[in-house]
Amino acid sequence: MAKIFRGTGVAIVTPFHKYGVDFTSLGKILEHVINNGVDYIVALGTTSEVPTLSPQEKSAVTDFIIENVDKRIPIMLGMGGNNTQELVEKIHSTNFDGIDGILSVSPYYNKPQQKGIYYHFKAVADASPVPVMLYNVPGRTGSNMTAETTLQLAELSNVIGVKEASGNLMQCMEIINNKPKDFLVISGDDALTLPLIAVGAMGVISVTANAFPKEMSDMVNFALKGEMKKANHLHYKLLDVTNMLFNDGSPAGIKAALEIMGLCTNNLRLPLVKANKPTISALQNLITEFQSVKNS
Repeated sequence: MAKIFRGTGVAIVTPFHKYGVDFTSLGKILEHVINNGVDYIVALGTTSEVPTLSPQEKSAVTDFIIENVDKRIPIMLGMGGNNTQELVEKIHSTNFDGIDGILSVSPYYNKPQQKGIYYHFKAVADASPVPVMLYNVPGRTGSNMTAETTLQLAELSNVIGVKEASGNLMQCMEIINNKPKDFLVISGDDALTLPLIAVGAMGVISVTANAFPKEMSDMVNFALKGEMKKANHLHYKLLDVTNMLFNDGSPAGIKAALEIMGLCTNNLRLPLVKANKPTISALQNLITEFQSVKNS
């Protein structure tokens, strides 16, 4: 089962219009990424602005993605929290038809000890009827899940991998060097995907792939096949635009890019706001240059 989450996953945005979720644009983005080679969809991840979605919207977005993906590629559902019992109850009450795995972020705000992180994820893994991928993102959670804790969790039968967004290459390499054979280490930093694959990671869950699914997927596939010259070319082709996408935070940058590309309007929900004008202008120039090179 872990093998289906190799390659490029895309952390899908949630397009909004003034009346709520813009399902027409969501459908366009899903077709854009599926038709351009991504390997799986991540629904209700951080990029989806999930904290600002109502329970009804979360259910509607999930159902829409399941229906429109129509089993063409796997779907991973974001399910995390900092109240372990509440999260376990949520898992028990969720219908997982059409869902192939869970992406579960390390508990945020509470700043638990490593022992607390371990037992939190053990409870999630025990409760989940589908495989669980851990998500370590200290920049958002306020605490780091150490390599030692990740490796302990990797021994649990229902834990298939970790999305590592610590930015700590030494930590990532320690996990890769000591993990069980089939345990996946997945990049959570678009710009670090190539170097992480070079040392043994198996792919990325990408924000950039919302806008540039073919280039990101091709880069990852070349790297996984050891065709590093081709992978390097695409890595550096994407690097400037990827960095600019995160200049004012995510998903502000990617929503600006998607509007420039005609895939959705650039609307976010408070407390998030649109990218600043200089960032949008820079993205416009980078995307125009990117597309002119692509079409030449």
